[in-house]
Amino acid sequence: MNSATRLVALFAAFTPISLAAQTVNSIDLALAQRIDRIAAQVLEQRGVPSASVAVVKGGKIVYTHAYGKAHLTPDVTATPAMRYSIGSVSKQFTAAAILILQEQGKLSLDDAVGKYVPGLTRGDEVTIRQILSHTSGYQDYWPEDYLMTPMMKPETAQQILDTWAKKPLDFEPGTKWQYSNTNFVIAGEIVEKISGQKLMEFLGEHIFHPLGMKSVWNSDEAKLTSTDATPYIRAALGPLRLAPKEGRGWMFAAGELAMTAHDLALWDESLIAQSVLKPESYKEMFTEIKLKDGKGTHYGLGVDVTQHDGHRSIDHSGEVTGFVSANEVLVDDSVAVAVLTNHMAGGAGEIAQLVATTVVGGGAQTEAEKLTLAIYRDLQKGHIDRNLLAPNLNDYFSEQTVVDFRDSLAPLGEPLTFKQAHEELRGGMTFRVFRIVYPGKHLTLSTYTYPDGKLEQFLVDPAD
Repeated sequence: MNSATRLVALFAAFTPISLAAQTVNSIDLALAQRIDRIAAQVLEQRGVPSASVAVVKGGKIVYTHAYGKAHLTPDVTATPAMRYSIGSVSKQFTAAAILILQEQGKLSLDDAVGKYVPGLTRGDEVTIRQILSHTSGYQDYWPEDYLMTPMMKPETAQQILDTWAKKPLDFEPGTKWQYSNTNFVIAGEIVEKISGQKLMEFLGEHIFHPLGMKSVWNSDEAKLTSTDATPYIRAALGPLRLAPKEGRGWMFAAGELAMTAHDLALWDESLIAQSVLKPESYKEMFTEIKLKDGKGTHYGLGVDVTQHDGHRSIDHSGEVTGFVSANEVLVDDSVAVAVLTNHMAGGAGEIAQLVATTVVGGGAQTEAEKLTLAIYRDLQKGHIDRNLLAPNLNDYFSEQTVVDFRDSLAPLGEPLTFKQAHEELRGGMTFRVFRIVYPGKHLTLSTYTYPDGKLEQFLVDPAD
């Protein structure tokens, strides 16, 4: 079977699948409703046509749902079985392919890239680890957030490297962090040269097939089908318009994948369970790369390595023309959220973070949180228990002030999260700051409390 025939066979294996295979609902109704509320409100505020969301809890997919319109003319409702391009979330799959080759003894992360891809600037110095962590110095071929005219024409990986990876480096290898799609074109070339397979074939054999990711599509080779989500763009605040398509070859190993949110969540399950790679490979992927001066980069190998409200997060966003994605995996909590949208306005990351926070939960509330939230809820109804207030704050809460609190806060409804963020002593009182999160709106609430429990301050402001 030649390469072209193998590629056709691969696409045949990744054809549209039944809706039943993609719809999962095994969480309680209240949590599902909170997730639905987050997604619906963010879409409305951002003007995004649709989103597909998959949630992992306890290491397993527990909820999938789609929101909004996958296509506007004609009007088509989004479903969980529809595919979206995931953009740069693809990079973690390319990084995993490199790690698999290292497990097979065919390369080392510390090999020079020039060992496998000749002719690159300082290819005998830059390592595979540096290209996977964006510390190589190779210039990004696509930093723009729109599709330029030259990118509407076909291009090959070699042409991209000839143009961008043979320029002088932007910085000395290992001394800075700078996101660069060029790095992953090099990585994709390495995978193909060492394995003797197309990157999609290699990923299919080692990742997609074993995990049952049946919806995966190479959107670099061909645009998504009429049964999938349609990409949209907007000029300034103008109307939504169909997005143009990148020319064949431009996305390759940096952003070629499309799939359902459900199948991306299958990959997230494997990251939590560490079921595809060896433990040492996951450690390599999830460990923050340090620069030569010791500074952290908040990036591992193909993934962001961050903290989400104190929880370790392995995450990444993705963007190709008309699609934006976000994939957040709280590996220590066995929670993940995959969000795919069909508009460049974003919103995917906001949905992912809010849903992750909601699914993880904040644990038991402190007494200060319970009391402060109770007062906040009363003010939403236009009431204040003046027995809780010191004289100055009692004066502050005039009849008009209470009305202003009610009229401005009541429409927001119940907060998604209400957590204390800071506490210190000042002026003989305890000063506390609480963070209040709604979809599309974050507030801060500050209080001063005397030792006898009386409140001297209770102020609500937009968060910075």
